[in-house]
Amino acid sequence: MPVCRNCGEHVTVQFTRVFGDNSDTVEKCIACAPNAELDEAPSRS
Repeated sequence: MPVCRNCGEHVTVQFTRVFGDNSDTVEKCIACAPNAELDEAPSRS
């Protein structure tokens, strides 16, 4: 199961697809980042 690199909290595969990078790595999750900060995550190009 994927985990947040910042806090180690487990995240879902769907969360990594939306908020992760091209390698599905999540730098911050709902547990450790405010929602506004998640919205500013870099987009997948």
